[in-house]
Amino acid sequence: MSAGVKTVRVDLGTRGYDILIGEGLLARAGELLRPLMKAGRSRVFIVADANVAELHGGTLMGALEAAGYSGHLIGIPPGEDSKSFAYLATVLDELIGLGAERDDLIVAFGGGVVGDLTGLAAGLLKRGARFVQLPTTLLAQVDSSVGGKTAINSRAGKNMVGLFHQPALVLADLGVLDTLPARERSAGLAEIAKYALIDDPAFFDFLEANAAALRGGDKAALAEAVRVSCASKARIVAIDETEQAERALLNLGHTFGHALERANNFQHSLLHGEGVGVGMAMALRYSVQLGVCPGQDAVRAERLLNALGLATRVADLAGGPYVAEDLLAHMAHDKKARNGKLTLILARGLAQAYIQRDADTAPLLDFLRSETAS
Repeated sequence: MSAGVKTVRVDLGTRGYDILIGEGLLARAGELLRPLMKAGRSRVFIVADANVAELHGGTLMGALEAAGYSGHLIGIPPGEDSKSFAYLATVLDELIGLGAERDDLIVAFGGGVVGDLTGLAAGLLKRGARFVQLPTTLLAQVDSSVGGKTAINSRAGKNMVGLFHQPALVLADLGVLDTLPARERSAGLAEIAKYALIDDPAFFDFLEANAAALRGGDKAALAEAVRVSCASKARIVAIDETEQAERALLNLGHTFGHALERANNFQHSLLHGEGVGVGMAMALRYSVQLGVCPGQDAVRAERLLNALGLATRVADLAGGPYVAEDLLAHMAHDKKARNGKLTLILARGLAQAYIQRDADTAPLLDFLRSETAS
C-alpha cells in the first residue's frame, strides 16, 4: 500500500476486511479491487446516487477500465427516500437483469443511504453476493460503511428492515470529501464525536484541539479522525458483530436522533448527523437529569459539538414540529427495544457511555417535554 494510506482491519475471522483511508483511492479502485475479483470475472456492478455519479463516476469508471474491468452503473435518486422497498426492488431487478451473480462484486458508491440500500440488496441477491463500500461522505466513511449493518426504512421508523452483511472492502477516499458541502461535513463530524464520547477521552481532547481544522476540511486532521473512528468501530464490531451487547453503545445519540428524523419525515431539512448531534447532547443532558453524569461534562460535550458546526438543542433544528409525545412514540419503535421496553445509551461522564435497559418512560417524557418546549 502506498505511503499516506492508513489501513484499519475489521477482525471477523474469514469474513474480516480492510478499511483503506487516504487520498486518491477512487482513481486506484480497479487496482484495489483486483484481489477480490474471482477468476473469469470482469464486470463490476455499481450502485450510486445521481449526484455522486455526476461528480465522481467518470473517475471510478476510468479506474475500472484501466484495470481491465467494465463498470455497470445503477443510479438512484439522492436522499433518504431512496432507502425504501421501492428502490430496493429497483436495485435488485436491475442487478438480476444485468446478470449479476454471487461471485460478482457490487460497489456501493455514495453516502450512507446508498451504502445501506446496496448492502441490503447484495445480502439478498441470490442469498448473498459480495459487495464493496466506497463511501463518499464523511459520515458514511466513519459509520455506515463499516460493520455490516444494512437496512431500509419503513413507515414505522428508520432502518427497520435489514440484515447484517459485511462488505469485502471499504475504500474511504478523503479526496472526494472536497466536493462535500460544509453542512454535510459537520453532519459527519457528529458521528466522529460519538466515538470520543463513548469511551475515548484522548480522542475527545484531539477533537477539541482540532475542531476548527476538522470543520474546515483539513486533510491531516480528517485522516486521523477517520482512522481513530474506524478503529473504534472495528474493535466494537469484532466483539459484538450483531449488537447483542457492547455494539449498542455505537447508538449513542441515535435513539433520540432517529426519533427526531422520523418526526421530520426523514426530510433533508434534518440530516442524520444533525439529528445525532442533538441526540447525543440530549442523552448527556438526560444523564445529568438522572443524576448519573456531571453537568460540566454535558456542557463540555455541547461546546465540542457546537465547535464542529452542530446544533445541540431541538429548538435550533429545522423542520419539525418536534412534539414530546410523538418523539417518545417513535423511540418505542427503536430496534434496541426489548419486550416493549426502551433501551437508551446514556453517559456517566465524558467518554463513559453505558447501556440503560428497561428505561422508565415517565421521567423520559418529562425530559422530552422540557427539551421541546418553545
